[in-house]
Amino acid sequence: MSVAARVVDAVKTYASEGEEPVRALAGVSFAIEAGEMVALMGPSGCGKSTLLNLLGCIDLPSSGSVEVDGRATSQLGDDALTALRRDRVGTVFQFFNLLPSLSVAENVALPLVLQKRPRREVDERVNAALRAVGIAEKAEAFPAQLSGGQAQRAAVARATVHRPAIVLADEPTGNLDSVSGAGVLDLLRELAKGGQAILMATHSAEAAAASDRTIRMQDGRIVG
Repeated sequence: MSVAARVVDAVKTYASEGEEPVRALAGVSFAIEAGEMVALMGPSGCGKSTLLNLLGCIDLPSSGSVEVDGRATSQLGDDALTALRRDRVGTVFQFFNLLPSLSVAENVALPLVLQKRPRREVDERVNAALRAVGIAEKAEAFPAQLSGGQAQRAAVARATVHRPAIVLADEPTGNLDSVSGAGVLDLLRELAKGGQAILMATHSAEAAAASDRTIRMQDGRIVG
């Protein structure tokens, strides 16, 4: 298997006006391979969100390195970093983040539209993605017409339609009932079996149990 993302001795410090700088990450190292589903667990404030931001190419480490699809983010200019985030990262959020004025199909198409893919290719890949997550019949519906489970399935389709190196899932079951949450976990599990790398920040023991392994964080460090 190929390495989808790698973090080596990553430190992230934030300036705090009038106070000591805040160290959100204190030397984190790990790798995630294609086809692997990894749960990231720990109390609030432990550094999970900071780590997702670094892997999502939203922020850069203060020291150490973060590689996504073999490219070190700190060595890229703004345009190249934006392209890496657009093309090689998919993100699933707790609250879905679907655009309410767009249909489900239009929401899922967004990553491909940003890549300026041909219309025919966009349509084919969106249709395939919606079939894969089991909501093909909702293609023309709007987000407000979906259940929570359906909305999260649409979000997963949007996060994977452009075939990214890694999917970052931030509490993907945190806003769902147990049945819908289990369905989303099954979907993520199937994606991993198909070769997708998935890193999932979660407080859910069920989500961790569905993963290949669990990384536990505390005070900006990996503790297990």
